[in-house]
Amino acid sequence: MSKPTFYITTPIYYPSNKLHIGHSYTTVAADAMSRYKRLRGYDVMFLTGTDEHGQKIERRAAEEGVTPQAFVDNIVDWIKDLWKTMDISYDKFIRTTDEDHKVTVQKIFKALYDKGDIYKSEYEGMYCTPCETFFTEHQLVDGKCPDCGRPVEKVKEESYFFKLSKYQDRLIKHIEDHPEFIQPQTRQNEMLNNFLRPGLEDLCVSRTSFKWGIPVEFDTNHVVYVWLDALSNYISALGYGSDNQELYNKFWPADVHLVGKEIIRFHTIIWPAILMALDLPLPKQVFGHGWLVIDGGKMSKSKGNVVDPSVLVNRYGSDAIRYFLLREIAFGQDGNFTNEALISRINSDLANDLGNLTSRTVAMIEKYFEGGVLPEVHEGNEFDADVQQIITEQIAKMEANMEKLFFNNALEDIWVIIRRFNKYIDETMPWVLAKDEANKAKLAGVLYTLAEGLRIVSIMIEPFMPRTPELIWEQIGLTRGELTAWDTIHTWGTMPNTVHAKKGTNMFPRIDKEKELAELEAAMKATQAAAAPQEEKPAKPKKEEITIDDFGKVELKVGEVIECEHVLKADKLLVSKIKIGDEVRQIVSGIAKYYTPEEFVGRKVVVVTNLKPVKLRGILSEGMVLCASDDEGNLVAVGPLGEMVDGAEVK
Repeated sequence: MSKPTFYITTPIYYPSNKLHIGHSYTTVAADAMSRYKRLRGYDVMFLTGTDEHGQKIERRAAEEGVTPQAFVDNIVDWIKDLWKTMDISYDKFIRTTDEDHKVTVQKIFKALYDKGDIYKSEYEGMYCTPCETFFTEHQLVDGKCPDCGRPVEKVKEESYFFKLSKYQDRLIKHIEDHPEFIQPQTRQNEMLNNFLRPGLEDLCVSRTSFKWGIPVEFDTNHVVYVWLDALSNYISALGYGSDNQELYNKFWPADVHLVGKEIIRFHTIIWPAILMALDLPLPKQVFGHGWLVIDGGKMSKSKGNVVDPSVLVNRYGSDAIRYFLLREIAFGQDGNFTNEALISRINSDLANDLGNLTSRTVAMIEKYFEGGVLPEVHEGNEFDADVQQIITEQIAKMEANMEKLFFNNALEDIWVIIRRFNKYIDETMPWVLAKDEANKAKLAGVLYTLAEGLRIVSIMIEPFMPRTPELIWEQIGLTRGELTAWDTIHTWGTMPNTVHAKKGTNMFPRIDKEKELAELEAAMKATQAAAAPQEEKPAKPKKEEITIDDFGKVELKVGEVIECEHVLKADKLLVSKIKIGDEVRQIVSGIAKYYTPEEFVGRKVVVVTNLKPVKLRGILSEGMVLCASDDEGNLVAVGPLGEMVDGAEVK
């Protein structure tokens, strides 16, 4: 019997080495769902990747002096390292520069063109390059992009257009007939009332003003515009349109596209319309989650208020950060990120609740039973039935909440169990039972209940915190296998009676809140300062233009440095003897910071030979050695690239 399948995606991210904790939020959520479904026996495809084409990439690469491909290659490696740090278990990482993706996009474009759903016209309107989005005049806010607040450009160019308006009524009907398609409900209302019912305009799907993109196969002056390019990744990654569509046939339609609310419009209007035009099934659900905000504002590298997930993981471990992201905020709503909330969660939920339950259970088994091994015979008590009933109820709730992507509720369901077990310790008082040998079987029963509870909890937290279960299993004598399979949490008493306990390292040490807040604030400020947009350096004023006659007044000749020494009491100055043809000139130069006398001797340099002689520090200087200078004032002496005799004129 074949396994059930589950296909989940995140957006493909713009390649930037300033990905922040907000980007991690989406990817961690998708990872938790993927891990959960794998534990439940599903064959999972978890897709993420990078959106690498477009004008902003072309411009950034030009600024860096590299090709667009080289620019994105370096950053993609950084992004993959970040996902490794966050323990992201994606099944495929797609890049829009992948050759098979390019071929699929070209086929899709041609198919839509042949069908008459793409036509050539001319676009004129306002364009935000960072957001890669066109806006009408009335959509702008104070003349700027309504999404990022940056200036927009007026664009007029020949373009191909997709007949988005043709699919307006079909989209409305699909959404109304499938209320689960857009979640949460508020996003569905927004799409219907703000975009679909007022009327759709046809969509620009090609550009001619830049070249970094997938060429339109039959009109190579055009490149495919970002949304048709980027959105198609969800099926190109599965081999749609290729010679091998096995993955496409197996996993499409997607079970859920997880996206931030700022791009839900593209995923619930543009993408479904493209699929309708291709006569392909629509994804089952698009879930638009909220933002992580700081001081009420969206986290954004353009605002310089980003939180670097690597800094947090290095301090607290990936499991603690993953837990906080999915526990603190109701998935679908905005949530405020603060360092204080993070540390409070770690201390209360992880250190006090889960950490204490584990350490107390293991310590008591080791203390009260020789070798840390429980005996075969156990005896129950009056609290066991209530504990087992709560576990049964909370497991059912947790599984139901996971199916609805209510991650914070699912974690709360698990923590109800953890807190109940901590209460169970206080109710049964093992330390009192241990005083009387007659209570040995009852004591063993209490500690077995706690160990079995830890086994169940460790399995339930694995989708969210993939590293912690192994640490718990090591302490209660388990290894990954039959006893840690998901289905076993529904059967009480799966743990062997003879529990083998061995104390391990403290999984979540309690944090000194005040001290940590100060250190964390300093670390955050450093990363935010690095992420903040840099002020542009003022352009150097251009010097007055000169004529060729003016330039002809300057006499430049090649000279060879034959002697050189430091000028006494002048740290920046060297005095050199320079042979220029039949004469030797003495020249003082401010280059001691960049050359030693020994390095300078023997160099061929360019000298201004008709400069009026001056005295510097009492030493006659009979010319000037030409140097190149960068923005920081660093100097390099200028000389001929090839062999040239001294005295040769520079023209």
